[in-house]
Amino acid sequence: MKIEKETEHAIVHVNGQEQITGAEALLQCLLEEGVDTIFGYPGGAIMPVYDKLLDFTGRLNHYLTRHEQGAAHAAQAYSMVTGKPGICFATSGPGATNLVTGIANAFLDSVPVVFITAQVTSGLIGTDAFQETDIIGVSMPVTKWNCQVKKPQDIPDTIAKAFYIAKTGRPGPVLIDITKDAQLEKLCFKYKKCDYIRSYNPLIPLHIKAIESAAIMINHAEKPLILAGHGVLLSRAEKELKAFAEKTGIPVASTLMGLSAFPSDHRLFTGMLGMHGNYGPNLLTNEADLIIAIGMRFDDRVTGNLKKYAKKATIIHIEIDEAEINKNVLVDVEINNDAKEVLKYLIPLVKENSFEKWIREFRICDKTEYEKVIKEETKPEEGDIKMGEVVKLVSDLTKGEAIIVTDVGQNQMYAARYYKFSNPNSLVTSGGMGTMGFGLPAGIGAKVGRPDKPVIAFLGDGGFQMTIQELGTILQYKVPLKIIILNNNYLGMVRQWQDMFFDKRYASTELVNPDFVMIAKAFGIPGKKVVMRKELKTALDEMMAAKGPYLLDVIVEKEGNVFPMVEPGSSVSEVRLTY
Repeated sequence: MKIEKETEHAIVHVNGQEQITGAEALLQCLLEEGVDTIFGYPGGAIMPVYDKLLDFTGRLNHYLTRHEQGAAHAAQAYSMVTGKPGICFATSGPGATNLVTGIANAFLDSVPVVFITAQVTSGLIGTDAFQETDIIGVSMPVTKWNCQVKKPQDIPDTIAKAFYIAKTGRPGPVLIDITKDAQLEKLCFKYKKCDYIRSYNPLIPLHIKAIESAAIMINHAEKPLILAGHGVLLSRAEKELKAFAEKTGIPVASTLMGLSAFPSDHRLFTGMLGMHGNYGPNLLTNEADLIIAIGMRFDDRVTGNLKKYAKKATIIHIEIDEAEINKNVLVDVEINNDAKEVLKYLIPLVKENSFEKWIREFRICDKTEYEKVIKEETKPEEGDIKMGEVVKLVSDLTKGEAIIVTDVGQNQMYAARYYKFSNPNSLVTSGGMGTMGFGLPAGIGAKVGRPDKPVIAFLGDGGFQMTIQELGTILQYKVPLKIIILNNNYLGMVRQWQDMFFDKRYASTELVNPDFVMIAKAFGIPGKKVVMRKELKTALDEMMAAKGPYLLDVIVEKEGNVFPMVEPGSSVSEVRLTY
């Protein structure tokens, strides 16, 4: 064997083939997969990767967040707005465990993120070495796939497999844990993208007979309703959904995560389903004779009491993950395929139709909801500023063209209810996990991913303080994110439940907040505090005109509640409009 060696950090050749370290191989793998953006936080075990990252400046852009959880949320948001897998780095031990909330968040919302963690050297595994944690065991329940790498030559194939698994079928997060010695030792680098794994079959042949049966049911329905979920966006089936709805004339309702899959101003759009969704789609779900569920999982926040859910309806379920079919709701037609492929095949089989009388029932509900809820929420004549009117003003100012990021709680529900989305993938929020603190780092990831779009983050004062340190990331990288804090000095959604179900016993929900504008100023971010309604429009205009980041602290109604509401244990048709 002929071996050529040069100085430290120099290239080594074995039998004429170039050798590189495992750390460099990892970064080369990312380039091969088209990656140009990484979010992360360094530490001892992953230091070899960060050392080599300097040599990739200009090809791989790394964003140093102020906490690993922030990196995870930013990577998820980046994926949601770009359609590419997000990439996140962290070191061993606490670095890896700090990712777990973000990993679980991506898992429950089916977002492809490739998490790369470092591990202590392979000889120390199992000895309780400094900063050693079994992140494979910890993350197993909340990853689509995870793997530990102890040899440098295994890095290329493992990374290729990780990307393939993360992107295909029902997307989701994967985690690769690489020991420090595997990062330092060398290998002859060769990369081949993965397109097949034995026993993993994400490309399921179309269930033609089931689709044809569905078409017959659709053609004979009298009160059909489409329920569009996040799967429509994940499969990039927005155009097909619109074509299908317009041809059949069937009204469309959306889950929270499905918002923006169908234009909010479309004549067939009936609004959002769920606990704080719109009156019409909730009330009339139980009047439908056919439900076509596309890329959604019948989450408890959508169905309410399952014993009373959609008892008049035949149900067609189009879902790529077989495990979700018949899990919560027993269905009549199972179509275990990708939503885009199903709709492409289904559209020629359905006849042109219209359901004007059925749609009129939704419009009557819309009028009722407007008079009892929306009018007072978006056009109040007196009193404190309301969250709904802030969101409505932003929606009008941006003409529905912005990317909206939310935290979790009342701010999330108001943003979802009152922003009118014009484009797909323009809502970034935490659905299944409901993670407070998601909004600020997610706003950073969304803006990094789509610098061409205005990105506005609606945050509550509670969630904002959970990841407030990420203002440092905005400072360092000059991320021009627009931040609106809907500030009621409460953990608003928890307080609402205490108000409604615990006799107004406000246990540990009132907040004494700092001066957010002053804090933003310390991070080089201009801002303004708005207390009076007459100041609001001017302040929003100033925020939108700012070239860089901007923080608007809007003091809103202190004890406002989000309505409509389907109370826990209630049927969706028992949706309440008032307290």
